[in-house]
Amino acid sequence: MEKISGTQVMKKYHDIKNVRFERYHLMLRVDGKDHKIDLRQYSKKLAAADGRAKMKFEISPSGYGIHWPDLDEDLSIDGMIKTVKVRKAS
Repeated sequence: MEKISGTQVMKKYHDIKNVRFERYHLMLRVDGKDHKIDLRQYSKKLAAADGRAKMKFEISPSGYGIHWPDLDEDLSIDGMIKTVKVRKAS
């Protein structure tokens, strides 16, 4: 976390936009790049869910992952797009 004017602000790992689904695929824009994720590789529960359950998600404030409360499912953005951001030691 960073401090700005005495207030702690959570560091943003990813900027996640345009989340949508096409059958078994999660389509999203992460840090300005479009990704098509085959959900069957990451979550059979999410891949099998109906459209309404899929669209009821929450993006973590840090942009680290996506949570589906009705399905009790969480997916890491880094895990899905296979990137790792190197964090500098403070």
